[in-house]
Amino acid sequence: MQQLIRGRVLGFHADPHDTSDNHRYLEDGAILVEDGRILAVDDYATLARPGLAEIDHRPHLIMPGFIDTHIHFPQVQVIASWGAQLLDWLNTYTFPEEARFRQQGHAPAMAEAFLNLLTDHGTTTAVAFCSVHAESAEALFSAAHARNMAMVAGKVMMDRNAPPEVLDTPQQGYDDSKALIGRWHGMGRQRYAITPRFAITSTPEQMEAAGTLVREHPDCHIQTHLSENKDEIDFTLSLYPQARDYLDIYETYGLLSDKLLLGHSIHLRPREIERMAETGSRAVFCPTSNLFLGSGLFDEAGLRAAGVVSGIATDVGGGTSYSMLQTLNEGYKILQLRGQKLTPLSAFHWITRGNAMALGMADQIGTLDPGSMADLVVLDARATPAMALRMERSETLEQELFILEIMGDDRSIRETYVAGKPMKKHG
Repeated sequence: MQQLIRGRVLGFHADPHDTSDNHRYLEDGAILVEDGRILAVDDYATLARPGLAEIDHRPHLIMPGFIDTHIHFPQVQVIASWGAQLLDWLNTYTFPEEARFRQQGHAPAMAEAFLNLLTDHGTTTAVAFCSVHAESAEALFSAAHARNMAMVAGKVMMDRNAPPEVLDTPQQGYDDSKALIGRWHGMGRQRYAITPRFAITSTPEQMEAAGTLVREHPDCHIQTHLSENKDEIDFTLSLYPQARDYLDIYETYGLLSDKLLLGHSIHLRPREIERMAETGSRAVFCPTSNLFLGSGLFDEAGLRAAGVVSGIATDVGGGTSYSMLQTLNEGYKILQLRGQKLTPLSAFHWITRGNAMALGMADQIGTLDPGSMADLVVLDARATPAMALRMERSETLEQELFILEIMGDDRSIRETYVAGKPMKKHG
């Protein structure tokens, strides 16, 4: 069945950093959807016809759904755990929480809650770390598949420097990952991410197993962490004394490619930046987490000038909000401290088409191109009294976007569509 979703429509076709011809905006536009996909986008008057089902979201703004390129599914109940730096935070909060995912029924319940939180905040695709337990990934993929929601996820591989309850072995990490890839990678909208948590929690034998999986499944994504915290870097290099730098560990085991997502990537050496650019490996900016854990300030402009593609992400639960709007808010401030600028158009491009391009999935998500999945978000820039008051003085689309970016959160999400189906839990 076809339906027409009407409102003010905004989609991107190019990066605002590269050209002023980067977006299409329709004051009274509509998106024609059939079987979960976009058939056409045009002025409402052009697409409307008698008998066609319509949903009218005027005066709100309709965009592609937000994409979160780094988030920890098992950390939903330790978000906002009182301060510590990275390694202390992992040992005090994260690892004990992830151990709970062994419990019968816990992972499925958390998966439903997690996906509800994503869509309530306008996020329609996420790249998620699961726990070490295969059942955590199974639960997340099952729940996402039932909603026809695109998910990129993997169970973490970790065989040292953590409590026994959250450790596997090199062989178990390989076997569990292999089985999950066979069951879920390419099942509907599900994709698998090979997930060695980071070099601290993986022995050389497990890193070799991860490299074997990458060679055997070159169409899978790979996700891990890189250079988030200076103590983390020092500890990592003490475990791999032959490595030239942190990135060299991942390079040694064959992980570098345009499928590799390197969370944080803050304290990088010149050689690392050069190799990331040469191999297409992606950096992922996690601003709320970087501020919360005191990790450092991401160099977006420097990486872009070097040819490194960057995503942007919440990193819940070190990150402090599921909202990609609030992620942009804190990202803007970090870049201000760096002497860099994040314009409103660049910001909203980043959390839609930009993140889709970082994932190599822009042919399916992140745009309003015909044939793309109808993953959409409806935004209300007057969602709170303070926002409504500010909007009285807004005169341009870019000003409205900036108000959403700085003042918006889940209250600004009027509706979220996943494959054309409304998902927001109203009331």
